[in-house]
Amino acid sequence: MDQKVVRIHKRLLESDAAGELHITAVPPAAPAEQQARAMFPAVAEALRAAGASIFQERVFGTAGALEAAEAIRAEAYGDLADAVRPARLLSGEGRHGPLAGVQVHAVCGRSRLRVLSADGSAWGRVLKLDGRRHVALSGLSAAGAGAGPAQARAMFELADRLLGQAGGGMHSVARTWLWLGDILSWYGQFNGVRSRFFAERGLIGATRGRFPASTGIGVRPAGGAACALDVMAVVGPADSIRCFQAAGRQRSAFAYGSAFSRAARAASPGGQTVFVSGTAAVDEAGATRHAGDARAQIQMTLANVRAVLTQQGCRDQDVVQAIAYCKTPEVEAIWRDGRADLPWPCVTVISDVCRDELLFELEAAACPGGRRV
Repeated sequence: MDQKVVRIHKRLLESDAAGELHITAVPPAAPAEQQARAMFPAVAEALRAAGASIFQERVFGTAGALEAAEAIRAEAYGDLADAVRPARLLSGEGRHGPLAGVQVHAVCGRSRLRVLSADGSAWGRVLKLDGRRHVALSGLSAAGAGAGPAQARAMFELADRLLGQAGGGMHSVARTWLWLGDILSWYGQFNGVRSRFFAERGLIGATRGRFPASTGIGVRPAGGAACALDVMAVVGPADSIRCFQAAGRQRSAFAYGSAFSRAARAASPGGQTVFVSGTAAVDEAGATRHAGDARAQIQMTLANVRAVLTQQGCRDQDVVQAIAYCKTPEVEAIWRDGRADLPWPCVTVISDVCRDELLFELEAAACPGGRRV
């Protein structure tokens, strides 16, 4: 299949020390194998053209599509791939078919990435640059730990151990992505596990709550685990990360039991990155708005995200990656039809949101000064 039918969005942020390349690939509507053969060679070409190394990657699709894509990815990437696998995440089939898309965060420059491993598996990478260590962890899971809450505890402990290899810990985390299968049945339990773990690590208590930005979403990791975790962290001076419990038009989510910040601003290899957490149609008091009205929820969610970006001095053109989570293909159709003028590189995923009445969630990452390639 002609690669030109793949939508490849590339955003580059550069400093004197390094560059960051954010790639978003959305495949054509086709069977999974054809999608993969169109998409992964195009991503590989973008990486090679920039002389970039993969820092973090995730692939969204149905179980069968992810399985079919694995060998095609390996063939297309060749020596671009190391021992760290991408986060492989299950999405319902949407408008584009069984594969929803790929996100790659890559780095360019003379400094080399080091792989972080534990328990016989490679889970992430660290980049040492200008007195900081930038860490990306992907797809951390612990399927053998027991039921969902026990797995959640084990994956946080695994993250802490890996961050320790880079000289940091949970206090070094700017952003988490929490992939939770069957989220509606145990999200409350999950929040309890996270809060207890954060309290033990000093993120709750004397510091009055210093939480990373986060997305907790009903996307099951491939391979059978109940949950998985992606992390972006910076080990370095205290001003490397700023977390905003309240931001834009929303107050702290910790007021209703979720230990995450609405946004975080972190030093990154190419400059600064603003992470906007997973955001939905939730008002200042934490109540769901516009139940049953997907269009109104989408409009409110987008306004909430843009309010955070504006507060952080970011424009639409600064957004380097986004993910839209739609409860059904019907919600996806409303989202796609209403975002024709939105210049964000975005993957759309079919998934549950953390409340049954929420139909849509949106997250974004923005790099002031980044440019379209």
